[in-house]
Amino acid sequence: MRKKLVVLTILLLCLGVSLFAQESLESLGFSLDVVWLFIGGILVFIMQAGFALVETGLTRAKNATNITMKNVMDFCFGAIVYWAIGWGFMYGADALGGLIGSDQFFHSPMALDIETGNFYKSWFFQVVFAATAATIVSGAMAERTQFKSYLIYTCFISAFIYPISGHWVWGGGWLAELGFHDFAGSTVVHSVGGWAALMGAIILGPRLGKYVKGEDGKVSVKAFPGHNIPYAALGVLLLFFGWFGFNSASTGFATVGEGGIWSGLAIARVAVTTCLAAAAGAAAALVFSWIWFKKPDASMTLNGLLAGLVAITAPCAVVSPGAAIIIGLIGGVLVVLSVEFIDKVLKVDDPVGAVSVHLVCGIFGTIAVGIWGNAEADGVLGLLHGGGASLLGTQLIGILAVGAWAGITSLLLFTLIKLIFGLRVSAKEELMGLDISEHKSEAYTGFQIFTNT
Repeated sequence: MRKKLVVLTILLLCLGVSLFAQESLESLGFSLDVVWLFIGGILVFIMQAGFALVETGLTRAKNATNITMKNVMDFCFGAIVYWAIGWGFMYGADALGGLIGSDQFFHSPMALDIETGNFYKSWFFQVVFAATAATIVSGAMAERTQFKSYLIYTCFISAFIYPISGHWVWGGGWLAELGFHDFAGSTVVHSVGGWAALMGAIILGPRLGKYVKGEDGKVSVKAFPGHNIPYAALGVLLLFFGWFGFNSASTGFATVGEGGIWSGLAIARVAVTTCLAAAAGAAAALVFSWIWFKKPDASMTLNGLLAGLVAITAPCAVVSPGAAIIIGLIGGVLVVLSVEFIDKVLKVDDPVGAVSVHLVCGIFGTIAVGIWGNAEADGVLGLLHGGGASLLGTQLIGILAVGAWAGITSLLLFTLIKLIFGLRVSAKEELMGLDISEHKSEAYTGFQIFTNT
């Protein structure tokens, strides 16, 4: 009898240890997932500094403070409205057939349980994505936008425009049900920001002196070189650094998670394809601009690197390293062609090339999923890997739908802001520079800055 009791006790102890170990492993796994998303969110947050430096460097010195202020405040205002409204529209329960989220507004749970932890880690990672979509617009509207009007716009994109189309893809909405694939946001983030940037630049009009009509009726295009290319280069490198969080942490898990591309198993693959596409984009833009302009153009090369990053953002988890290089090479050439076309043919003044980088290459990257996608187990099989045209067709539907939503809503928003509050500064203020006219401050105190253009 005593032996049986001893055996039974040992068995119960083993069972207890086993259950405790299982719970400990689950807790450890959850903790690793939280830490991984937190690190990813921090990396994406650093991209705000990258955008600020890129936009400041590629514009004129008299507007440096204004550019910096916009990049700081679009995150600060955007974070608040995304917590209050944007998250609910993006990740709330489906309503209207998958068009919009309908709950989780002003989400403020107090209990520190696992479900609350899930919300906190996901919200922190998503708010920096919302800020990225909003800050893309700053560069395209640089040097002539009223500061107050920009702040009004950036609140609306973080609260409504970005979250609603984001729900369609990442919140379980109708495009997700259709099989549309955008792993980290070529369309959800970059194209949305790019469409808004295009609409804003069109409504604003070009900077003074940008397009001059001569006596012969021909319009000449004047270049306004950026005042600090080292700033721009440092900003691009910060963006490159942050993009490893942008793409790699979009797995959502550091552990096995849901398996396949939505797990920690995909982190290394995503990092490799992201790195190779960016490098290829810079190399292609360098060589192509060298041939086109007879000199290796610095700003085009920097935008080429960003073009490769934007293009690989959608397919980064479902393509091979070789395909990533091809995607980056095409993106690098595409951004040079696009900058020239938008500036000299369409006559749309985009000081930093934001529309070309984020909209044009975002569209290309989304299409690339339907061509080079090679993840059959996850239902992502492109044209070149036996998947036929089905996925490519779905990608095109998503591009058109999100483009229509972001383009139309942004156009209406900028038109209303222009009518109600005013959108553009006066000619005198623009010539003076927005640092003085909008902020009564100079970025480079003690240096003479010429303000005749």
